[in-house]
Parts: sequence; C-alpha cells; structure tokens
Amino acid sequence: MATRFDAVLFDAGGVLVLPDPTVLAPLLAFYGGEITIDAHRRAHYAGMAAKSRAGSSEGEWLIYDEAYVAAVGVRDGDMGEAADVLNRTRTPDLWRWPIPETVAALGRLAAAGIPMGVVSNASGQVEGSLNRSVCQVGRGAFIPMRCIVDSQVVGVEKPDPRIFDFALPYFAEFDPKRIAYVGDSVAMDIVSSRAAGLHSILIDPYADHDGADFERISSVQVLADELVRTV
Repeated sequence: MATRFDAVLFDAGGVLVLPDPTVLAPLLAFYGGEITIDAHRRAHYAGMAAKSRAGSSEGEWLIYDEAYVAAVGVRDGDMGEAADVLNRTRTPDLWRWPIPETVAALGRLAAAGIPMGVVSNASGQVEGSLNRSVCQVGRGAFIPMRCIVDSQVVGVEKPDPRIFDFALPYFAEFDPKRIAYVGDSVAMDIVSSRAAGLHSILIDPYADHDGADFERISSVQVLADELVRTV
C-alpha cells in the first residue's frame, strides 16, 4: 500500500529525548514539585506550549522554566527560585532521557525500511547523547539513521530552514514534500520545516495546540502505526 511519506526526520528534544526527569524531579521536589516521571513529561510540553504562545526564540527559556515548575506543582512562593534553579541545571547534556514509546516506534519504522534522520538545535552534544540510548548514523547498537544534524556543528539553527540543507542530501531520492519533519516547537520546528518544503508535524501529547493549522500527533507511535501499516 502507498504511504504519505517516503522518509521521516525528527527533532531530538521533546521528540526522541527529554530533559532527564530523574535529575530534575529530586531537584524540584525541594520546592514542592512532584517527582513522578509522568509529571515531568507533562511539564516539558507545558513549557514548550508556553514558549509557542509567547513566540519565544530558541534562546529564550524563562517562560519554559516558569511553565515547567508550575506544571510539576512547585509551591507558589518558590516558583521564581525554582525556575531559576531549573534554568541553571537544565544544561544541553541533560537532554538525554529517551522517550520509551518513541524508541519502540523508531524500531518499528526501521524494521519497515522507513529512512530516518535527526535535525536538532543543539550544542554539539546531540549525536553523542543519542548514540548512547536512541540511535546512531548507520548500523550500531540502536536505531539506524541516515544523518544526525546538530545546529552547533553545522552553524545554522532553526528557525532558519537552511539547517535542512545539511540533511536533505541524505534523502536526495525523495521529494521534500514527502518527507515528514516531527518536532515539538511551533516557532522552531513547524516554521523552519514548512519553509524548507517538508511536511511539518508537531508532537502534541496533551492537546496544547487545538485548532492549529498544522498536523499534530500525540506520539511517534501514531506515525509508526500509519506508516508501518501502509508500507
């Protein structure tokens, strides 16, 4: 059967990995925050939705931090300090906790022969981090990707669509319109991938973007269900 997409590109943060909740949960518990993994997963997407509503740039994370600590239930009087502590602790190296159902979905996509790659705004660390738990370029211990593009390494970051110029040559046999790009940021991922001529999809597991004019899915599993069923 025919499928909508010939290949899939993924953002890393919020799609493949999250800021490590096993580190952030005890950190924010000091301020009354919940310690469950589920609470911290929800907090990430609450933070990203807040960034999107505010139109925050890639480097603006205060709104994210404030929404994150509120989502995990930090006490009202401690929210400012907790957000500041989160901001200083949530370094690029902490974007390392693999989303379990995403890893399983990637395995299904790889087994079905769907070509995949990663395009991420990062700080030079993303390939090494992903190589330890999620994926690598070519064959290895985890899921094979055709490329892993790190904005720090290539010198271009989203929302500049030129970052995709470093990935698309690995998918040269496909029309970009038939390549999906899955991200978790409206301002960074949807805007840039649309401008690059890709099909944009937002990960929106808590329906924070109802009424949006772009495709949304609750998880990578949903995309795998569609593509694996139709190949």
